Amino acid sequence: MTGLIFHLIAHTHWDREWYLPRAAFHARLVPMLDDLFERLEADAGFRSFLLDGQTVLLEDYLRARPDREGDVRALVKTGRLQVGPWYVLGDELIPSGESLVRNLLLGAADAERLGGRLDVLYSPDAFGHPAVWPTLAREFGMKYGVVWRGLGGEPGQERDLYRWRGPDGRDVLLWHLPPAGYEIGAALPADADRLPAAWHRVRTPLVERAAGKHIPIFVGADHHAAHPQLVRLRDLLLELEPANAFRISRLDEFFQAAAEGGSAVAAPLGPRDLRWSYRYTWTLQGVHGTRAPLKRRHGEAELWLERVAEPLAALARRYGARDRRPLLELAWRTLVRAQFHDTIAGCSSDAVARAAERRIADVRAYALEIARGALHDLVGHDPDAARERGPIEPALVLWNPGARPRAGIVVTDVTLFRRDVLVGPPGDRVPRSARGYEPFALKTRDGRVLPVQVLARRTANERLEAARHYPDEDEVDQVRIAFRAPAVPGLGLGTLTLGAAAPLPRGEGVQVRGRSLENRFVEVTLESSGALTLLDRRSGERYAGLLRLEDAGDAGDTYTYCPPVRDRVTRSRGPITVRRVAAGPLVAALEARWQVLRDVAARMVVQLYADSPLVRCTLEIDNHATQHRLRARLPLGTRLAEAAPLAGTAFGAAVRPAVIADPADYPLETPVPTAPAQRFVAVARGARGLALLAPAFFEYEWTSAGELIITVLRSVGDLSRDDLPTRPGHAGWPTPTPEAQCLGRSRIDWALAPVSAGDLERGETLPQLWEDAFLPVQGSWLRDAGMLTAAPADVTLEGTGLVFSAVKPAQAGSPTVLRCYNATGRKAAGAWRFGDGVKNAHRVRADERESVALVLEQRGHVVRFVAEPHEIVTILVT
Repeated sequence: MTGLIFHLIAHTHWDREWYLPRAAFHARLVPMLDDLFERLEADAGFRSFLLDGQTVLLEDYLRARPDREGDVRALVKTGRLQVGPWYVLGDELIPSGESLVRNLLLGAADAERLGGRLDVLYSPDAFGHPAVWPTLAREFGMKYGVVWRGLGGEPGQERDLYRWRGPDGRDVLLWHLPPAGYEIGAALPADADRLPAAWHRVRTPLVERAAGKHIPIFVGADHHAAHPQLVRLRDLLLELEPANAFRISRLDEFFQAAAEGGSAVAAPLGPRDLRWSYRYTWTLQGVHGTRAPLKRRHGEAELWLERVAEPLAALARRYGARDRRPLLELAWRTLVRAQFHDTIAGCSSDAVARAAERRIADVRAYALEIARGALHDLVGHDPDAARERGPIEPALVLWNPGARPRAGIVVTDVTLFRRDVLVGPPGDRVPRSARGYEPFALKTRDGRVLPVQVLARRTANERLEAARHYPDEDEVDQVRIAFRAPAVPGLGLGTLTLGAAAPLPRGEGVQVRGRSLENRFVEVTLESSGALTLLDRRSGERYAGLLRLEDAGDAGDTYTYCPPVRDRVTRSRGPITVRRVAAGPLVAALEARWQVLRDVAARMVVQLYADSPLVRCTLEIDNHATQHRLRARLPLGTRLAEAAPLAGTAFGAAVRPAVIADPADYPLETPVPTAPAQRFVAVARGARGLALLAPAFFEYEWTSAGELIITVLRSVGDLSRDDLPTRPGHAGWPTPTPEAQCLGRSRIDWALAPVSAGDLERGETLPQLWEDAFLPVQGSWLRDAGMLTAAPADVTLEGTGLVFSAVKPAQAGSPTVLRCYNATGRKAAGAWRFGDGVKNAHRVRADERESVALVLEQRGHVVRFVAEPHEIVTILVT
């Protein structure tokens, strides 16, 4: 074949951390980039270098070489150095959709500050890609993309160029890396004698798959310096094939040529996750169960930052408080740096996993402090003034993190002063003391009394902080209470004070009967094995054996699950010991303890609220076994066996049937029956159905027998093994990972809810159930509150099928960003309603650009919009 145009794309793929810690790779990155920049400046023929699609590498470099910032800017501005669009090359299935948006926002800001962004969504090494990937590209002004894993090897996937359509109908021109990936041209020598044989091995798979005459050749590999003689390599290739053309190109130049030339025919690729390339290249979907406790802690910190700290900071700024964007950016950068694909996937050294744990802990600390300060601003609480005024009354602040009015049962902690804890020499200070806890109720501002149910009580120390004073350390009675909260507006606030004790009203509530909890919606019973039986009182449907723990061997590594020879599944049989934790009438709870295996103990707390069908479950595992996989099974019955579950994904959900594959058909890598989920997985047919909800990411399996199986943990001791029948060959550098055995205690939070097929079709039902389970109306106790005046926040999202996603400060200027998405395949009429009105509203992309003014109705209290099927809708308001 002649008339081809080969584009040499010089690049490196730089894992910031992997089998070695970040510092080791950082120490290698700096001299590599020093040499690269010198070559780019000295050799005009070496036209451009692709710096792996992630700006964090330049952040790391400039931290060590701030003197080179001017040189970097000059190279980026002239297109010699291509940077972005990501901040990091993260995993794309484990982080939330909003995390992916923040990753791209940070990458865009960094790249533009340095001179310009690569306008290609470049994802060369992620372990699969979400269906929303093309939509995200278009939301950030990109029409082109590059991927590797998750696509290829199946009928209709023989070419290299695709039109991948997102759920909202928009598409990208996608170039699919060859089976050898981004390193296909790394070993091409600039030697006339050795080049022909090497070139043949590279050329053949590229040309066989080419959809047009333009073909990129990626010249680079993991942690590789730039090719030493790229210009000579080009010239030697021209001598080998004078009928074809060879160019040293930028990645965007290749796409522009491929798109404009008219000769390429891109194959259509419909809306779908890219997670299946088992006949093409390693897909490595086993990472989703690796280091599961790390993934859960990451998800909790992500949730707190995304849906608590950032919204509170945005609301506080809207009402005139300080701008917390610098701290939010620091927190987001810290979180996203824990989302590197090898890091959050768990296929890294133990040192890297420990560093990620520290970052996640830092994010949690940032988020708590940002949320605390913003909440104080929103209710007018000044800790310094409170300290100087002397003894004042406490108050409970309510905040609703959902964009809809909510009332109902709230569980929170209050503290009641017992005595001073003096720190430092006592001198003439006389410690104060008081009675501590005495029965109480809560009162609304209009005097309505809210009786409380006491759930737990203990003595603890509490520290009250103030900017101009030393901390005030006190011994307190910490009391966990439940009460029926009055309605709180969407994203709104309320305040309650203490009052005289009042009896809880009798009548309809929740109660304990032996090993059962029951309210008007459901009845849940602890079985002797530690599993649950759930009765939906509304439909009469019964589900037995839910969340029964089972254990089997795992001979795999951090990339791949592999059952050992003669594996045996051991199901939990009990016996269990049961203790009543709460008796109702607002909250009822039971605790069960049992041994799953000799080296694995379990504790489960099951809670039921009086006003909700949600069954809240907290499982604590104490694991001292190695090389095994612990899971929880939910048999849903043969009536649901032919149904396919709906699993939460970034900005939507995916229908995923059971995976049935013969390993003999996949010699490269055995397909896994497990799959990733964000926040929920549910299956229903008619009135029978069940949803399992989790705070963030988790791994599940759906079987052809109608069983849902949730991964609790995988225990493995090697980063990579080369002797696995499920994946022959090393997927990474052999490194012991004893901490990936996940020994010790870990906690898992779930919620179960009966659902119907209609609930799944409506789109917003599952996200709202998830929100009620893990983002309920929250209570924040201010023991030194005094007089509070809550800001009149009241923001409500209306529209069937619309799901609230984010409220955040705008990247630039004073607006507040509101984001939702349409979870259905139907066009939806939506509206944002504001209790105190807005002055302006503009619809923008997720990158907060391409502004279009919206009409304000009812004096700024209503902003209407239309959401196309599966569309992400971002609106700026001031």
